Amino acid sequence: MTPTLRAAIWMTGAIASFSAMAIAGRAVSHDLDTFELMLYRSCVGFVIVLTVLLVRGRQGDIRTANARLHLVRNIAHFAGQNLWFFALTVIPLAQVFALEFTSPLWVAALAPMVLGERLTATRAVCAVVGFVGILIIAQPGSGTGLSRGIVAAALSAICFAFTAMFTRKLTRTETTLAILIWLTATQIVLGLITAGYDGDVALPNWTTAPWLVLIGCAGLLAHACLTTALSLAPASVVIPIDFTRLPLIALIGAMFYDEPVGWALVMGAGLIIAANLVNIRAETASKPI
Repeated sequence: MTPTLRAAIWMTGAIASFSAMAIAGRAVSHDLDTFELMLYRSCVGFVIVLTVLLVRGRQGDIRTANARLHLVRNIAHFAGQNLWFFALTVIPLAQVFALEFTSPLWVAALAPMVLGERLTATRAVCAVVGFVGILIIAQPGSGTGLSRGIVAAALSAICFAFTAMFTRKLTRTETTLAILIWLTATQIVLGLITAGYDGDVALPNWTTAPWLVLIGCAGLLAHACLTTALSLAPASVVIPIDFTRLPLIALIGAMFYDEPVGWALVMGAGLIIAANLVNIRAETASKPI
């Protein structure tokens, strides 16, 4: 099995985890703001990662020579995740995910400069085709124009692109556990600052606590899967695999939130999935099994 196919398998775990996190995030949005949500999510993740480190005797993973890169990566992720959670509360799930999926376009454009990866013709064409599919679904120029939710989701995609590229760079020298412990620890600090700046931090209750645990576990698992996938294949290959989240979340939105599934969603999703499959096939064919 090639590294690209192994990365694709790991990404299925990330897809399921990100979808679960979206559902849970919407469930607690009426009781907690995004900063509070991120604070509690990071606390859950930190406890889990620290426990794993102690049980496995991997305390040495905490040491790093790339503290600055960790910080930049985690700030980008914190900003993107807050924007993403906000968008979940004001626009349909499928539209949030569709706009988030502009991230591979940014990765494909910036990876040669940030990571030194080669931008092949296949990657470029697949990214463009996928982006066309996203525009068909999102239709950002229709109706009342750009809403706060659309802008937030679009900006989150740029943040996630930088997160993915910096993660790829960190995997060259850091273990997955090191990346996760620095992620959760940094975001606890950022969460405390942003959630507590007004002196009013809402505490979890019996209704929100289970959802917050799910968000923390799903977020951690998603990053573990994503980090592993990025260690096996280039960012411009791994991230487009996440496109398959779109039809899944569209189905969830239709079944549980009465969000419509129209021709634009079907056509756009078809283009995205086709571009994704072509990209994976091209990368697999270019490397011997």
